[in-house]
Amino acid sequence: MKSAKQRLLALQYALEKRMDICSTEGRLDAFPSRLMSPFLIDYQGVIICHEGSFCFYVNGEENRVKAGETLFLTDNVTFRIGEHTEQVNYSLLFYRIAPIAEMLGNTVMLVRMYAMLNPSLYILKRTGEEYAIADYIQLLPCSLTKEKTVYDGHERKLLMLGITYRMCSIFSRKIAKGLETPGHRTDLFVKLITLISEHYQEQRSVTYYANAMCLTPKYMSALVKEICGYSVLELIFRAVVRRAIFLMTSTDMTVQEISYELSFPNASAFGTFFKKHTGLSPKNYRNKHAHHS
Repeated sequence: MKSAKQRLLALQYALEKRMDICSTEGRLDAFPSRLMSPFLIDYQGVIICHEGSFCFYVNGEENRVKAGETLFLTDNVTFRIGEHTEQVNYSLLFYRIAPIAEMLGNTVMLVRMYAMLNPSLYILKRTGEEYAIADYIQLLPCSLTKEKTVYDGHERKLLMLGITYRMCSIFSRKIAKGLETPGHRTDLFVKLITLISEHYQEQRSVTYYANAMCLTPKYMSALVKEICGYSVLELIFRAVVRRAIFLMTSTDMTVQEISYELSFPNASAFGTFFKKHTGLSPKNYRNKHAHHS
């Protein structure tokens, strides 16, 4: 069994090398230095605080995790850990979905759906399942751990599959009411979310997505509204705003460059859109969050 010091060093190395699995492999009472400075999350991330508390920043937004709470992180955000109590104790897992995407099928979209329907860039809550999630984390080693037999790789994928299903179960309670619809309609909704996540940077027309799904705009709009309570445009705009915030807080791109990246005709059009949805101009938003980066 690895010591806490060995596990902390392994986690630090896995984060630096951006391996597919970065895990505490149990509980730790110290944080890797790599997470004490801005770290781009291109993983599914989960951190459980067992004792004490710690401050964190997601795209400059500050909050605190307390004992008994779980922090879920979506991709395309910049994360940093701030100050923490002396007696902090936590479990952490960052992992990429790609190695198990084929095994998950459409199920993986539930995680993406929750991220798109949730107004925040992260989810902080008491799930009541902290011990179960922590058990998965303890069993999942960092990617740097060598596989001794072919079965080790299969076991690792099954554990990743298990924790993903567990997370989907937690998330689905928030949107389960809407998804209690005939299977075909749910499949259409999942397909729409997939299309939006792939094309929102270039395509923001309801007609485009309706045509891609061989539906009328009216039918698709009614279906989406009934299932999740949002309009198709709201889902598209949420994806655009999340990406814009990520680019402004995690890169040195100018507002002009970001507007081109997101297919706006010019910086002025992007600024008007961004202020309408966040209440701040791009420049003011960036300045407000700059001291947290």
